[in-house]
Amino acid sequence: MGGSDYEVTKVDAEVGAPAAAPAKPQPNKGAVLENRNAIEKYFDFAGHKTNLATEARAGVTTFLTMAYILIVQPLMLSNAGMDFKALFTGTALASMIPTLMMGVLAKLPLALAPGMGLNAFMVYGVVFGMGRSWQFAITCVFVEGVIFMLLTALNIREQLVKAIPQHIKEAMAVGVGLFITFIGLQNGKIIVDDAATLTGQGKINTGEFAPEFQVTFVGLVVTSVLLAHKVKGALMIGIIVATIFGAFPGIEVTQGIAEDATFAPQDVSPILFKFEFDQLFTGDGMTVLFTMLLVDMFDTIGTLVGVCMQAELLEADGGIPNAKKALFTDAFATTLGACMGQSPVTCYIESAAGVEDGGRTGFTSVVTAFCFFISLFLAPLFLMIPGAATAPALIIVGLFMMKPVKKLDLEDPTEAIPAFVALIMMPLSFSIAAGLQWGIPLWVILKLATKRWAEVPLATYPAAIFLGAKFFY
Repeated sequence: MGGSDYEVTKVDAEVGAPAAAPAKPQPNKGAVLENRNAIEKYFDFAGHKTNLATEARAGVTTFLTMAYILIVQPLMLSNAGMDFKALFTGTALASMIPTLMMGVLAKLPLALAPGMGLNAFMVYGVVFGMGRSWQFAITCVFVEGVIFMLLTALNIREQLVKAIPQHIKEAMAVGVGLFITFIGLQNGKIIVDDAATLTGQGKINTGEFAPEFQVTFVGLVVTSVLLAHKVKGALMIGIIVATIFGAFPGIEVTQGIAEDATFAPQDVSPILFKFEFDQLFTGDGMTVLFTMLLVDMFDTIGTLVGVCMQAELLEADGGIPNAKKALFTDAFATTLGACMGQSPVTCYIESAAGVEDGGRTGFTSVVTAFCFFISLFLAPLFLMIPGAATAPALIIVGLFMMKPVKKLDLEDPTEAIPAFVALIMMPLSFSIAAGLQWGIPLWVILKLATKRWAEVPLATYPAAIFLGAKFFY
């Protein structure tokens, strides 16, 4: 019988019996597991007590809270005569690349994008106010980034971070939280401009609810309930629910997809490398350059310290882990952004939303960067997320960033007063840099006035003098 099996098989083949189907290629689970282990080891998930799912969710949360920049930046800069579609692509790329660098090189859960404030200064202060071209403005931004890279290479910016007193750092984290909350309240039309008191509540009487108010309220309730039940991803879920609610008839805060929308990256060449160096060394050029340097430098330091403290990542001496790489990434981001026609690119305080959602490593930033990459192809969908939908997350993040206030020494006036002034100036002046500008010089003055100069590090003196000089400038 040894040959019978062969003969039957041979006959079956001859009469057309179906041959056995080739085995389907199975995914190499070993390779997938190996890659996952490599990621976990590179970003030290175990040391930060986190995991891949948490980091990925945090990255998406960070992106959702700052996705508004993809539409706000092109809208604002297009007022200066720049091409809107090119600006969208430029904004996405100028956010994606530095955020990826921050994640891979500095391994910090910080995202970067064109900063709010300096984009308005570039349009309304430089182009409209001085009558200069937008090409002149981005030339100043480019040079600012180059100067930042030099300062980083010389360790000047890193030493400046270490020169900030510990209680001022703690106050900065709280101040950044209040600032974030204030932005959320404004985005949700809960706090509005008021001629008599500068700010006031939005109208909340029956029938007078602003659509943004309603969306923010719903998102805030949903997010709060989810947090109370300890649901993972509460912030991200709240943003999605608020976005869907914002599309309901009668509210319609969430925009639909435009008829001429395209799901492909737009040409960035109309704004690429459009520099005008011939007007840089003028009075206007020096004024613009110095203003951007001051504001951007201290906004970045404030954000880095505040978010890292929230994530409990600060080192024992108060320094930022991988500070030089983080600061170099920030400097390079501004230079790269200028090449793509952008106002200064900086670390985003909305990164705190991802940190609160569990992000502790650079993989959070890697995921955020990937989201910016996807936005190049799905722009119409991402542009549907309104500011009011992200407002609840920003409001709640402010609460969680209040934790360092418990560490402040409220019994010592030389520590408590500068810290309080620093933290309260950030939201009220709408500037992180203003908190440092007031807090550090005041801290040094009080220490000297009480003959406690031994407590003042040598590096803090030039920082205080530099910041104090900004008052007169």
